[in-house]
Formats: sequence, C-alpha cells, structure tokens
Amino acid sequence: MEKLDGIIFYTMDKAIRTYRQYAQKQLKDAGFSITIDQWLIIKGILENPGLSQQELARIVFKDNASVTRMIELLVKGEYLKRAEHSSDRRRENLMVTPAGKRVITDVQKIVLKNRAKALDGIGQKKVEAMKETLQAIIDNCEK
Repeated sequence: MEKLDGIIFYTMDKAIRTYRQYAQKQLKDAGFSITIDQWLIIKGILENPGLSQQELARIVFKDNASVTRMIELLVKGEYLKRAEHSSDRRRENLMVTPAGKRVITDVQKIVLKNRAKALDGIGQKKVEAMKETLQAIIDNCEK
C-alpha cells in the first residue's frame, strides 16, 4: 500500500494548506484581522458585481453556509454592505465599502510578497508547467 507522502494529491493539499497557514500568519503579523477567505470574498465581489451568493461560493470554493457567515462578519466589519436587489426581493446586492476596497489594496501587497516567498527558487517554466498540469487534472475530473 502506498504511503500518504507518495500520493500527489496529498502533497498538493499539503502545499496549499501550508501556504494558506503561512499567508494567514503574514496577515495577522501585519495587523490585519481579515482572513484569507474573507479577502477572497471581497475580491470576488469586486471582480463580479451582482454575483449571487451561490455563485460567489462556487468561485471561492466554499459552501453556502461558510460564505453566509463570512459575509455577515464582513458586513459587521464594514467591509461590505447589503442593498436590496432591484428585481428579486429574495436576493441582496453585496457592495464593497471604501474600507473593503482599502483592505483589498493593502492586503494585496502582502499577498504578492507571500507568493514570491512560496515560489522562491522556482523558475517561470516550472510554474507554467505546474499550471498546465493542474489544469489537465481539473479538465480530466470535469469530463
């Protein structure tokens, strides 16, 4: 039987989790109270105005309940605000506040440093090959 550390998907998951822990620590050390997931929610809304909560959950790879909790925290933190949807009373429009836009800009600087640290010593050719390989795995699994 193969060992866990011999399974490519185990190693991929470990790399992602290690990176996320590192990135979260960098945010905390820089004085931000926002989480990586909350940053993704704000960024997702900025890049996709008018997105439904279900669509947002799909984009950030989270379940609806988690997204609901994060949105609530972001509204309380005044990073997001809710507005009534113009055509569907059951939906809300989520809008990023000026404080939300500021935190996206401020955190982006740390995100870029985190990526540089994680990819240190890994050439662009290897990064491109990794992207292609990961996309092939995604394509295979979506067939």
